[in-house]
Amino acid sequence: MSGDSKEQQPGEEPLEPAKLQSGEEPESLQRLSGPSEPASADKVSATRLYKRRWVMVLLFSSYSLCNSYQWIQYGIISNIFTKFYDVDAFTIDWMSMIYMLTYIPFIFPVTWLLDKKGLRVVALAATALNCAGTWLKVGSVQRHLFAVTFLGQFCCSLAQVFILGMPSRIASVWFGSNEVSTACSIGVFGNQLGIAIGFLVPPILVPNVDDMDELAHHISIMFYITAGVATFLFILVVIVFQERPKIPPTQAQFTARSIPPEQYSYAASILRLVRNRPFILLIITYGLNVGCFYAVGTLLNRMIIKHYPGEEVNAGRIGLTIVIAGMVGSLICGMWLDRTKTYKQTTLAVYLMSLVGMIVYAATLNLGHLWVVFITAGALGFFMTGYLPLGFEYAVELTYPESEGTSSGLLNCSAQVFGIIFTICQGEIIDKFGTLPGNIFLCVFLLVGTVVTGGGRHVGTRVRRHGLNLHIADAAFNIKRSINKQTPQKNDNQKISSNHSATRRRNQGPSDSLSGSARARARAAVAVVQEAKF
Repeated sequence: MSGDSKEQQPGEEPLEPAKLQSGEEPESLQRLSGPSEPASADKVSATRLYKRRWVMVLLFSSYSLCNSYQWIQYGIISNIFTKFYDVDAFTIDWMSMIYMLTYIPFIFPVTWLLDKKGLRVVALAATALNCAGTWLKVGSVQRHLFAVTFLGQFCCSLAQVFILGMPSRIASVWFGSNEVSTACSIGVFGNQLGIAIGFLVPPILVPNVDDMDELAHHISIMFYITAGVATFLFILVVIVFQERPKIPPTQAQFTARSIPPEQYSYAASILRLVRNRPFILLIITYGLNVGCFYAVGTLLNRMIIKHYPGEEVNAGRIGLTIVIAGMVGSLICGMWLDRTKTYKQTTLAVYLMSLVGMIVYAATLNLGHLWVVFITAGALGFFMTGYLPLGFEYAVELTYPESEGTSSGLLNCSAQVFGIIFTICQGEIIDKFGTLPGNIFLCVFLLVGTVVTGGGRHVGTRVRRHGLNLHIADAAFNIKRSINKQTPQKNDNQKISSNHSATRRRNQGPSDSLSGSARARARAAVAVVQEAKF
């Protein structure tokens, strides 16, 4: 593909780096030897944004969509699959919960593989497993073959392990510092859109009919469509998906690449994350919020049918409303974070509104008016689903320079654990006491998550990756200023001063947010003289 042309983003340095004083071309990027080595104009780290970065994130979003669609494919028409395969409702619930259960044991080997082999290998594994699972389902459309359809769902759930932690990694590897939160939101957007389609399409393609042969025909059509899309996306990933850009997009990514592979230890990285108290608290609060979303999504059909019998299609539409509203919330939150970098404040606000939305949804579900449920479910989805990319990006900021895939994987692992617990418990409460007590059960845990998120210094405010980029920008400005003093050209000095002031205004944040070791690495990475004229 073409698309190697450079794009200059607002608030960033021009992407055409100047030649070094020694006459070296910027493409011959030099790695700095150690943290004690001073930054100088002879050690330049060029950065560049490629147009193909948008192809990468959109392709990822597409195969994430195809996989997440299948998570709720059975649950949203659970009464129909219960009748077709002659199994109970709890068994069909496991067709969704298998996505959560599979993630827990496999996340650690998958994140290790991501660190060792990179994005492309993980993308190929994800699409291959997803494709295999869809074709197994095609061969399972007989009433006695529930085990085969469960095996197909297991393959798709295994593919999900290779997908969920990828958005923040793709954003960091391919996108500039003023785009990472938006790019991560786009990556999560595909997953959410897939869930939305999973709520909407199955009730339309598979009507609730009594003739088992006709029902098998409708299920077969749904499975064939999914298998065709999954196969196309697998071929596309094989041809198009790339590991990483030749030149890194940010100084933080340049620093990460400068770490020799032999110095990286996956086990040591996990231990550092476990000792990071703010990150551990984020793992808990993220799991509580997203686990509630998983429970609501899995049991939505049962809750709606209980109060509005025969409304399978509208149950799917309500699920669609939840996710579409959440997609809008995700994009808005991502753009807001790119602009303000107020990670903790934004996370707390969204968490609190998720609690309010859940309370209102629980109180209005049994009023007998579906249009009210549509509105309250949409408000709940805007904040609860919109929280997903916030958690990813906040985790990356709290744990930099640890691998984005590892931090995201631990967040998702927590979400799967809480999702299984909440789904089973809420399902039992709904069966025995009704939907209102079941939803109040979730509200209690959202309240706990809100209190912990707002718990002062117990949840960190240090944003390490953003702080590194700020520190490098400051040092680079000082280097440029000292160089330009030797060439007293008034217009050039004014231009540099103006650009530096604009950058500082756009990137307001704590300049002292880096630890001593991170400052040392920042000093070693500083070599941004892209705009200076020698």
